[in-house]
Amino acid sequence: MIVLQKAMEKSHLYKEDEFGIKNYNYGILGFLSLVLFSILNIVLGYVTFLAETGVLDSPVQNYGDALWLMLMSSTTIGFGDVYPITFVGRAAVFIMFVLGVGILGGVGAVFANKVFGFADTNIKNRELRKQNEEIFAQNIKIHQTLEKLEEKLESLIK
Repeated sequence: MIVLQKAMEKSHLYKEDEFGIKNYNYGILGFLSLVLFSILNIVLGYVTFLAETGVLDSPVQNYGDALWLMLMSSTTIGFGDVYPITFVGRAAVFIMFVLGVGILGGVGAVFANKVFGFADTNIKNRELRKQNEEIFAQNIKIHQTLEKLEEKLESLIK
């Protein structure tokens, strides 16, 4: 998580608002996630293809089967029609499972955040903070005016 956060900081794919809150460009981040997800599927599918095609009784007969295996493992569907039987194939599926679920889960969380408006809470909180600052400044001004009036009143009474 720390590595991802550092990468996000260095990418400068965000704008800082007046409160110092970083608002990320989720369109670009979603696109980069899709690209990373595709590259992982293609590369690990090829590794699985190389590891499985020469093995007797392997359900992975061609690159399409290997790519299908990667897609099914990354989305946690796993129909069971294609499965690895070599250690390298199983390791590739395991890696794709962990990374694929992580990438898809992250994209899904961002999507849910945008659709269901959880991000609006942050915006409302920022607006409320700004209003509170304005009210606080106004209260200070009223307090100063009140002190001046009290001083004038005391000078009139004496």
